[in-house]
Amino acid sequence: MSGTVAIGSDHAGFLLKEALEDELVSGGYTVVDFGTDSEESCDYPDFGLAVAEAVSTGEAWRGVLVCGTGAGMAMVANKVPGVRAAACNEPYTAEYCRLHNDANVLTMGARIVDPQAAKRILHAFLDAEYEGEASRHERRLGKIRDVERKYMKEA
Repeated sequence: MSGTVAIGSDHAGFLLKEALEDELVSGGYTVVDFGTDSEESCDYPDFGLAVAEAVSTGEAWRGVLVCGTGAGMAMVANKVPGVRAAACNEPYTAEYCRLHNDANVLTMGARIVDPQAAKRILHAFLDAEYEGEASRHERRLGKIRDVERKYMKEA
């Protein structure tokens, strides 16, 4: 499936983000780059939030975020309602977070994965489709949505 992918990074992930953006464009995806635009020090929550909001509102079909480890970006993205971000530093997790968890944002660590591995992770994520509402995983996603509704009201 080809769609719009929102992408963003902090300074640590900038070079890998650029490589992944090139990979997406060459694969026929429309890419919206939310920054950063250099290796100058910056704050990852700013870019993680922008990408997560694009996915949450439907502006983007999927999101990709890169920081040093992938963890910080996942933390901020998962604060946005409707976003299911997964930090994946190998292809198996990237594939199965889509198949079983319907993840819609991929985060990666530029200090952990090299560009070739990152491209394999990206394709594993984008090529996998959620197993669907008839699967055993839908009940579990419903429970995640219940938690989200409960705590988003209280925030």
